[in-house]
Amino acid sequence: MTEVAGAGIDDDQGWSERLAWAYGLTAPDAAERAAALVRLAGARREADAALLRVHRASQPTRWLRRKARDRAAADKAYDEAASRSLPEALWSKPYSQEISTWPGLPFALLFLEWEARYPQEWTQHAKAWGTKQSLIRQLAAADHDHQVRARLIDLVGLVVQRSYRCKDREYVRVARAVDGDELRDRLRRAHRSENPAARLHAGYVLWLLDRPEIPNTRHVWRSWLAGTLT
Repeated sequence: MTEVAGAGIDDDQGWSERLAWAYGLTAPDAAERAAALVRLAGARREADAALLRVHRASQPTRWLRRKARDRAAADKAYDEAASRSLPEALWSKPYSQEISTWPGLPFALLFLEWEARYPQEWTQHAKAWGTKQSLIRQLAAADHDHQVRARLIDLVGLVVQRSYRCKDREYVRVARAVDGDELRDRLRRAHRSENPAARLHAGYVLWLLDRPEIPNTRHVWRSWLAGTLT
């Protein structure tokens, strides 16, 4: 992620005031999700328009002082618009801050849960594979409280139930970070289920959890599928 867009360092209340509507994206009720998607579409249009104004303000001009003033105003307007949209708001995390202490953490989790629960809606309205990958890697590298750990376990449990989607392999990092009886019980149930994708993916994750020294690479995955690894 970058430090270009979004609200920057902020408090929990500020994030909630700007993005509370986004919780509707993961709602079980289709009408509630539809309303949230309308809000998202409007927020993304505003962010896109603000970014276009940044580009225009960056065009060469002989009036250097005016150019600097216009660019600063355009940057500020974009930061504000981006802080009210997803995934743009998630690009604001400072590199130096741990994700576990970042006020945007609830919405980082929400973004991943949305992709896990309603992948087609996520793909249509806010597809951002790089953001997905970056968030997963940061979440896997941080210490979390019980509530966040529980949500990460739920995420792994959801992802192993489906056919592979781009960057899903990154969730092995999360599984290793939150390894324990609760996660393994969830994975064993998936491995015994009637769902072929769940049996396959859960089996692979369980195999890797027992072998922390083995990297989760495409070669390892293909070798495991071929039965050449035990």
